[in-house]
Amino acid sequence: MTNIGTTIGWIGTGIMGAPMCGHLLARGCKVRVHTRTLTKAAPLLDRGAVWDVSPRQVIEQSDVVFTMVGFPQDIRQVYWGEAGLLAGLRAGVTLVDMTTTAPSLAQEIYAAARAKGAQAVDAPVSGGDVGAQQATLSIMVGGDKETVDRLRPLLEAMGKTIVHHGGPGAGQHAKLSNQIVIAGTMIGVCESLLYGFTAGLDLSRLLQSISGGAAACRALDVLAPRMMQRDFSPGFLVDHFVKDMEIALEEAGRMNLALPGLALVRQLYAAVQAQGHGRDGTQALLLALETLSNTKLYSTSKE
Repeated sequence: MTNIGTTIGWIGTGIMGAPMCGHLLARGCKVRVHTRTLTKAAPLLDRGAVWDVSPRQVIEQSDVVFTMVGFPQDIRQVYWGEAGLLAGLRAGVTLVDMTTTAPSLAQEIYAAARAKGAQAVDAPVSGGDVGAQQATLSIMVGGDKETVDRLRPLLEAMGKTIVHHGGPGAGQHAKLSNQIVIAGTMIGVCESLLYGFTAGLDLSRLLQSISGGAAACRALDVLAPRMMQRDFSPGFLVDHFVKDMEIALEEAGRMNLALPGLALVRQLYAAVQAQGHGRDGTQALLLALETLSNTKLYSTSKE
């Protein structure tokens, strides 16, 4: 079992990564950090984390290295770059990629790690900024069972639900399944609010009613109130969600699956991006749907 005092490397301190890394610090881990923007790591450095100038420097001094970045190209740079993780990887080290990416990329990382006598696990998460802050994330894991079992104390510092789904890439498949559910849920929540508002209902009372019934879901609890306040600040970026949906559609194509609902929501989010809201939260889907109906939930906008 992994010692909670293990030296941890952490790459990526964004909306999700920073609080997740913070939970490991709180558990007494020695943490070495690298991120593209030093200022984003400042709160962690103030709490005792040590800054390294490159992923390679991080891994040369760590036992387990977590990565939580944005896009597949970022993963490739962090792992295969000139000063990347694989350049400094040594036998016995464990790589844990928590970024949502293609299952095939997770398998590439696994193979590259095994070639050097190291281990690799894919462990994408769900729960958004709130889950990251409260350490209640759902963590979907792919990789060798022995490695996953050894990592469990570290994963439990960040999440409440940790499920091992199978070999390398299985965690990513589980996360893509998760994103398909969220895509369908998001359009349902947005359309429900627009319908209720146009029908003249009090939206606070509407949420009170439907959140306690069969429609209950996290998006109603967390994101619907933000939409009603016209708060589109990101808990999870539109640009990242679009990336996830595109990967899911590519994987579905390989499996000869038709996912028309996911394809529709992907197109609507393309409209959100075209309107300049790619760096807003996923609840900004409301803006595209408002445009289609030429309406707005409230006339007093905070945009």
